[in-house]
Amino acid sequence: MEDKEQQLSISIPVISASPSGDLDLDLDAFSFPPNVSILTGFHAGYFRISLSLCGQALLWKTLSEPGTDARALRHVVRMLPSAAFVLLWSVALASLVLLCALYACRCLFKFRHVQAEFVHHVGANYLFAPWISWLLLLQSAFFLRPGSSAAYDALWWVFSVPIVVLDLKIYGQWFTKGKRFLSAVANPTSQMTVIANLVGARAAAKMGREEVATCMFAVGIAHYLVLFVTLYQRFEGSNSLPAMLRPVFFLFIAASSTASLAWSSISGSFDTASKMLFYLSLFLLASLVTRPALFRRSMRRFSIAWWAYSFPLSMVALAATEYAQEVTGGVPNALMLLLAVLSVLVIVVLMGFTAVKTCDILPRGDDDPFVPSNQIAPAA
Repeated sequence: MEDKEQQLSISIPVISASPSGDLDLDLDAFSFPPNVSILTGFHAGYFRISLSLCGQALLWKTLSEPGTDARALRHVVRMLPSAAFVLLWSVALASLVLLCALYACRCLFKFRHVQAEFVHHVGANYLFAPWISWLLLLQSAFFLRPGSSAAYDALWWVFSVPIVVLDLKIYGQWFTKGKRFLSAVANPTSQMTVIANLVGARAAAKMGREEVATCMFAVGIAHYLVLFVTLYQRFEGSNSLPAMLRPVFFLFIAASSTASLAWSSISGSFDTASKMLFYLSLFLLASLVTRPALFRRSMRRFSIAWWAYSFPLSMVALAATEYAQEVTGGVPNALMLLLAVLSVLVIVVLMGFTAVKTCDILPRGDDDPFVPSNQIAPAA
């Protein structure tokens, strides 16, 4: 049995379009040996960890700000020393720097694998994750003030330009029916492309760049509407997601929550449009929570995909915080408390599992989460 397992090789499909419009899958374009290093198995999906930590840092910075009327959480937040927020931000920074360093090494020494990841219908979407993480970390920085710091403005451009470059590549393929047209590759992780633009728009609005923020928001929300309808249509791409990656369905919540936050920052208040997007987030959250069977197979063994639960919960909790500032009353504050506590509990549990079961999330040559199991074939 072990000998047969050692004969496996990983093949990542390359999607191409024939003149007739049919899809051809070239499974032999990228074939890797079974005995691979950590850099070979490491992929952009590991940035789910930094996304979660940076999102949580932004949430707690917002809750601790003097202008935040968090009645239900004020006592708890004031009990925590300021060093706790600095520690959380530092841990988020350290994790992001480490992941970026590993991925930089992967680009240098395993560039063929990065190319294979770029053409994968899931892997390409997580190339936005590092830049989203940096923008979240920038907004949660306790020593930089948006609009009054040249460093903040410069860093925003550094982290946003790669998002625009990726937009031109991926959205261009969707628009022009290239090798990866939308109906063939759309899946829940495609919403990472939208989230990146919306996070960039919110950060731009915070530093007073309203025109740039509106531009990024327009690009993000337009593609979000198209993508949302496409995913509801259940085309081929949405059905090609491996069972172990089903936690990424929570990105439905992250996209609408981030859109709510971005528009709130652009308009200057949590107006009707922001509320509508926030209500959509709550509906999608309820829809997913009431369907535990959808995630049953993915929960059998701990994996890096579990970290996909945390970031969306942090975003919806952050939106609930701004909602509670606009709509006073016991229900909005109770909702904010519930979502904030839930997001904290989830990330604490994930950190605990990661510490105890580190071996389960380390990259392994015979378990590429971006490749469905039926596409892992014996070597010739």
